[in-house]
Amino acid sequence: MPLTNPWLAGPSPDRELPQDVLEERILNLLSAHNTAVIATVSADGSPVATPVRYFSLGFEIFYTSWNDSVKSRNLRRDPRVSAGIVAPLVGQASSCGAQLFGTARTLERDDPDADRYWEAVRWQADHVERGRSIDDPPTDPLTVITPTRILYTEHWLRRDGYRPRQVWRRA
Repeated sequence: MPLTNPWLAGPSPDRELPQDVLEERILNLLSAHNTAVIATVSADGSPVATPVRYFSLGFEIFYTSWNDSVKSRNLRRDPRVSAGIVAPLVGQASSCGAQLFGTARTLERDDPDADRYWEAVRWQADHVERGRSIDDPPTDPLTVITPTRILYTEHWLRRDGYRPRQVWRRA
């Protein structure tokens, strides 16, 4: 049987990507996708995973959420959070994604810090789809996830002699 990706066979390389290359690949992934699974900690300590549509600025991702949602209540009690983002998977060679580990904060619409994030949210299409006027911007809070560590996985890196899992840490 022919081997379609011979570079996937054998042991994984252990070389680290240069920091600037790793950061570029992470930013590309965050910009090219818009769905993440957010994991929060419930009151009894069990994990709660929720899919969300996110937006990104740099290494931060953010999404709209109601203050009384389960994930928002969990984050008020414990701001630790993990988010998983994955590219469509066709096979081992296409395996690519990131796990973000950090903390979350909620910005109310009137918070001065919220404006810079709201500028990156494409809310107008949602308003049109729901029959709302685009003259009335949303008033929902934003939840911003600031990662301290990102585990980036891309098996295509093996082709160039780099390990498929790379770790980014906030400076």
